[in-house]
Order: sequence, then structure tokens, then C-alpha cells
Amino acid sequence: MPSFKEKYGPWAVVAGAAEGLGEAYSVSLAKKGLNLVMIDNQRETLQKLASELEKEYSIQIVTLHLDLGEKDAVKQIMAAIGQKDVRLLVYNAAFSMIKPFTDLSEEELDKFIEINSRTQIRLVHAFSKKLIAGKRPGGILLMSSLAGLIGMQLVTPYSASKAFTWNLAEALHHELKPHSIDVMACIAGATATPAYLKTNPKYGKLKPLVMKSAEVADAALNKLGKRTLFIPGFSNRLNYFILTRLIPRKAAANMVNKMMGKMYLHHL
Repeated sequence: MPSFKEKYGPWAVVAGAAEGLGEAYSVSLAKKGLNLVMIDNQRETLQKLASELEKEYSIQIVTLHLDLGEKDAVKQIMAAIGQKDVRLLVYNAAFSMIKPFTDLSEEELDKFIEINSRTQIRLVHAFSKKLIAGKRPGGILLMSSLAGLIGMQLVTPYSASKAFTWNLAEALHHELKPHSIDVMACIAGATATPAYLKTNPKYGKLKPLVMKSAEVADAALNKLGKRTLFIPGFSNRLNYFILTRLIPRKAAANMVNKMMGKMYLHHL
């Protein structure tokens, strides 16, 4: 059986690579010996992490300081990839806000579409075509969320975009399999990223499992090529089973939206 590097290396690209889950993916891939194209809009954080990984794991890294909402983002990313043998794409970037839908500005709504959907699907399209043209096997790992399971108040556009990601990965799993391209969506629950912790959730009697970023990234990379949709964490998988198999959807939606209200309505 080929190693991870033999199957998906020698290069990988990580979109949203500098912090939280993106950092965890970058570290995990570096540990596996893959060279990296790291993309993020946080220049200093990106450069610092890239320097640390280059030094510790003796790998090559290309950094691209980029706002993934830019219209030519995919063009810039594919130019950074160039002729490198990049065979793995991890799209981790996402725009998220805890805010009532009607309080969002048009500019904020556009960011959800541009970062979470438009750039993602266009990059997956361009990357897939590059692999197929070069007759190279590879992998595409897209970050989704349990928030995409059921429409959730206060994160409405984010919830919708994560449902988009889930369906994109599931469909492409079947379409790209004949080309030896593995596609998977990692459907994460609450994760202790800086972005999540800044939302300052207020838990009631039932506190959701909050996983470490490294746990999520390592588990997702381990399941790539083995699963189409992967939910890290036993507690998260159990909740998914209960909400989608044991409870009518209307009751499940009432339950999760009540929980969201308790978690966030106190500081809005």
C-alpha cells in the first residue's frame, strides 16, 4: 500500500493555511513530508508558520498572501502552483459571522458567496482539470461543518454554504473517482480554533464536544480516500445519527436552533 506522500505528494496546497484548522492541516502535511503551497490573508501569521515548518521538517514552502474573495483568486493560486507536482488540495478557508441574517450587509453576504462557494468551486474545477490533464492521481479535501446539516439561525449564510460544500464533495467523489482523484468533505463540529473561541459561546446544560484542530485535521487526512463524508469525533457522529436518523427533521431543526439561540442570542 502506498504511503500518504506517495499517493498525494510530493506537494499539497492548503487554502486558509495560517491559523486554526488551516494551521493544523499545514503541520500535519508537513509531518508527512509534503511540500506546501500555503495560502492565507494573514501575511505575518502565514510567513511565521511557513518558516517554522520549513525549518522543522526540511520541506519546501511557497506562500501566497491572498484574499480568497478576490475575483482572480483562482488564477493567482494556479499560477503559484505552476508546474509543481501538486496532487492534494485542502480547501479550509471560510467566512463566518454570528449575526442575524437581516443585520448582514450586502458586502458581508457577498463574502459568504465569494469565499465559501465561488472561489472554492472554481479552484476545485481548475485543480481537477490540471490533475486529469496530467493523468495524475490526487485528492481534494473540503471543509464542511455540522452547521450544514440543518439550517441554523444566526449563521444562516454559513450554514447554507457548508451544505453546498458537502454536496459538492459527495457529487465529485463519484464523478472524479474514475480519474483516481479522491474527494472527501470533512464535516467538523465545534473546533477550538481562534475564530470559534472569539464567538464566546454560552453553553447550557449540554455542552457540545469541542475538538482540537490537530485532532480534526489528522483524522480527516487519515480518512481521505476511505470516506466520502467524514465526521470527526464519536460524539459528533452520534449527534448526526440522532438528528438525521432518529428524530423527525422538524424536531431536529427546532432542537439545534434552540441551542443556537441559547449559545449566542445573549450577546447580540
